[in-house]
Amino acid sequence: MPNKPKLGQNFLNDSQAVERIAASLGDLSGRTVLEIGPGDGVITSLLAAKARHVVAVELDRELAAALRTEFPFGGNVTIIERDILSFDLAQAAANFASPGERLCIAGNLPYYITSPILLKLAASHAVLDRAVLMVQREVADRVTAQPGSRDYGLLSVTVQMYGPAQSLFTLPPSAFSPPPDVHSTVFRWRFEPRFAELGVDEAGFQRFVRTAFAQKRKTLANNLRAAGIAPAAVESALSSAGLDQKTRAETLPAETFAVLFKALANVLSPKFIT
Repeated sequence: MPNKPKLGQNFLNDSQAVERIAASLGDLSGRTVLEIGPGDGVITSLLAAKARHVVAVELDRELAAALRTEFPFGGNVTIIERDILSFDLAQAAANFASPGERLCIAGNLPYYITSPILLKLAASHAVLDRAVLMVQREVADRVTAQPGSRDYGLLSVTVQMYGPAQSLFTLPPSAFSPPPDVHSTVFRWRFEPRFAELGVDEAGFQRFVRTAFAQKRKTLANNLRAAGIAPAAVESALSSAGLDQKTRAETLPAETFAVLFKALANVLSPKFIT
């Protein structure tokens, strides 16, 4: 079936990579897997052989129809024609998973909506256990980056606050049909949110971190002052965290952002944190 470039369709044709992706999810015995963008069903078939149930969410109408022919009703694969960004993951867990079970996620994410999908998964963390995702290599580098590295930034902190992310392997364009213009990296993400551990409010902390990274070329102090926080409060918070005025957000781990957030809690205006 021809691909549709506007939907970011590049079908994986490397059988070893398919095996590695399925294996990277770990033991799927008795588990429910939700696959994002199953495409031509190559990964779906392998997941179906390993898992109790596979829920495959496909946006393309023609591909969804072909998948329903390949995986007819009554088997352990359910095909749902839907945009993953409007799909209710919590309801899917309630409908398809065993009581108390959290979903496993697999997917070759369309490059043009990778970040929105990652944010959606983060927002649904309560019903998710782990994910093995294929994304553009540069995105995976940012997701898994450590403080002080070239790729570390807002996306790194945002994703890693919901659990550890680890790069697994990278595939060349030739592993896909048609070949994309970029390399792709598979990474694993375990959903183990850190907000309670660090003693911070989820929504408020994420807004604070976005402000800290607002202007990449500015220092952390300048970004915080630009958001309306009094200079004296910024200086005091930085001092309490053992930081100076020249510190940049891209050098700080989540633990330090949490220290700053709590130090500034009494001066963050409603306008700033909404």
